[in-house]
Amino acid sequence: MARKRPSLTVGIEEEYQIIDPETRELTSYITQLLNEGSVIVDRELKPEFLQSQVELGTAVCSSIEELYEELARQRGAICHLAEQRGLKIASAGTHPFSHWLDQEITPRDRYVGLLEELQVVAQRLLIFGMHVHIGIEDRDFAIDCMNVMRYMVPHISALATSSPFWNGRNTGLKSYRAVLFSDLPRTGLPDYFPDWAAFERFVEALVNTGCIPDGSKIWWDVRPHWQFPTLEFRMCDACTTIEEAIAIAALLQAIVAWLWDLRQRNMTFRLYRRDLIEENRWRAIRYGLDGKLIDWGKEKELPARWLLRELLRLVDPFVEELGSRRFIEPIYSILEKGSSADRQLRVYHESGGDMKAVVDHLIEETRQGIIPPT
Repeated sequence: MARKRPSLTVGIEEEYQIIDPETRELTSYITQLLNEGSVIVDRELKPEFLQSQVELGTAVCSSIEELYEELARQRGAICHLAEQRGLKIASAGTHPFSHWLDQEITPRDRYVGLLEELQVVAQRLLIFGMHVHIGIEDRDFAIDCMNVMRYMVPHISALATSSPFWNGRNTGLKSYRAVLFSDLPRTGLPDYFPDWAAFERFVEALVNTGCIPDGSKIWWDVRPHWQFPTLEFRMCDACTTIEEAIAIAALLQAIVAWLWDLRQRNMTFRLYRRDLIEENRWRAIRYGLDGKLIDWGKEKELPARWLLRELLRLVDPFVEELGSRRFIEPIYSILEKGSSADRQLRVYHESGGDMKAVVDHLIEETRQGIIPPT
């Protein structure tokens, strides 16, 4: 019996930085925003572990065009809310110079418990990510898709790098956020699972042994969502511009459509060992688009940009079918001009190492294309 095609709905969650425009440092203000601003923003403001973070998620969207407007309104709402209080919002994987020791923990039981369990590892999580959800109702296909998508995690990560700085230092990496997040348990690339039942048994084993309360504490770069029929992609630094975030979501949606088409023709993408893919994951974290990734089919190093263009060619028919061509086009600009991390580094060098100039750059780019609340 033919299986029903996944809905391919799409949604984005983004974690934003709350900035003091005078000092350009992160400021602990999420509790005040929650107390004062919930009626102003037409969606739920979600606190994060640290008071200088705020998370917002779009509605479930049926197309990338719908998602674009949703995200533009979401950023417009949070920027407006912050600016009413004399603050600014920035989107990037790390803040260029604010120190993790200076941050206040959000006073909620969930976060107090996280601090108790993870100690300094949790305290250092002054990081900001973007999560993309793609609707896949067939749970066995979601696992198939996760198995294959592990291979593409480094490619997508390289596009989304936006965290070259940490505690006022140029780290020499394009995604230091990924390094910090890897300190947590159950992060990075998932292992291979033969089907949904095997994944369920894995989660049950962790729950039954007191490792986790539920599937929400599995934080892999790509995972089936524990509550909703989506595959969640968590490998990306927070994207600085709306266009970048939407383009990456459009690419992920097209890849899932391509993998579904392969499955319908009794085909799939070759699976590789997790430790081989980890080699590429490290290269993406370290060098971003400027490095080489390994084509494990050929066992050959190739420029990351070349391999991403190859991936774009593979999914091109599905970009057309999904009507997302104009939204995926910014990826070609990223390949030509670099990611947010590359732009931040240019500002840093051109300003003579001025970290505040980098923060100003991030604030300006975060606001580009927003739709303010009416």
